[in-house]
Amino acid sequence: MKRFIGFIKKEFYHIFRDRRSLFILFGMPIAQILLFGFAITNEINNVNIAILDHSKDASTEEIINKISASKYFTIKQMIAHEADIESTFKKGKIKAVLNFEKDFSKNLIADHNATIQIITDATDPNTANSITNYTNAILQNYQQEKNKGIQIEYQIIPQTRMVYNPELKSVFMFVPGVMTIILMLVSAMMTSISITREKELGTMEILLVSPLKPFQVIIGKVVPYIFLSVINAAVIVLLSIFIFKMPVQGSLFLLGLESVLFIITSLALGILISTIAATQQAAMMISLMGLMLPVILLSGFIFPISSMPVPLQIISNIIPAKWFIIIIKGIMLKGVGMAYIWKETLILIGMTLFFIGLSIKKYKIRLE
Repeated sequence: MKRFIGFIKKEFYHIFRDRRSLFILFGMPIAQILLFGFAITNEINNVNIAILDHSKDASTEEIINKISASKYFTIKQMIAHEADIESTFKKGKIKAVLNFEKDFSKNLIADHNATIQIITDATDPNTANSITNYTNAILQNYQQEKNKGIQIEYQIIPQTRMVYNPELKSVFMFVPGVMTIILMLVSAMMTSISITREKELGTMEILLVSPLKPFQVIIGKVVPYIFLSVINAAVIVLLSIFIFKMPVQGSLFLLGLESVLFIITSLALGILISTIAATQQAAMMISLMGLMLPVILLSGFIFPISSMPVPLQIISNIIPAKWFIIIIKGIMLKGVGMAYIWKETLILIGMTLFFIGLSIKKYKIRLE
């Protein structure tokens, strides 16, 4: 046991001595969580739009002022002719044009109907869709103000309630996903590189014939990364709470327990990668390219899995990150307990045992 503890201490010394490893372990996670939290968002603010007002009457002026007063839009340009719309978009500074028809107020009074054409730059479909929805909401609010006090015989009033994320903050979606990516990449990549380094330098054979048993060598390589990944998870949760004001509705103990389970799953996957890769560079490439893209694309982090083709939905079931994102969102945002996430927990346990089993078979480790 003393030899085993000494081996673990040696691994800690080796990690802390390598500045590059420390940067990957602690610098990259903090940079990623801040980048995703602040820079990457689905919300729109101060979007530059242009106005083409054929009518120039009191109603159009009221609507333009209402749009301008919102924090979502900035009126950057007033267009005189429809022929100028295309050239305005080509400059790339304007994301939408509001085209008011001629005699807007007269049509509104006489026919109770007037048209505003919302033209958006759909080279970015998500932004275009958001601009349309926000503009429609402002126009609907204007109509309600104008129709105040008017009794309509039949009226359907939808009452919308957004649960768990009432302000629709995109950071609530990104933080669980980024936490998953960081824990998966750091745990799997650093473990695979650590073990592959020994193979590449020819010291793995020396370790395997040392007084330590083979499985103790592998566990000794993994333990430091479990400890450091737990610190990473704690830092990410603290940043999400105090910097991004993200709530943790559920049990912090359960969140920590599930995080440790996912870390062990990722480390087991890292051990499996080390059985395939012969060099550190190969291990890094497999970890980055083989894990990052599937985690981002097939875990439900950014794109909903239900919208994917059926073959991709089936493939997504073998991505551990998919199940951890479900768990972490359930605990942090919904406040659920083990009664609701036991299936996902069992799947992660099963994947961990599967990865370990394959690694043991590859390394021919006999657990005595």
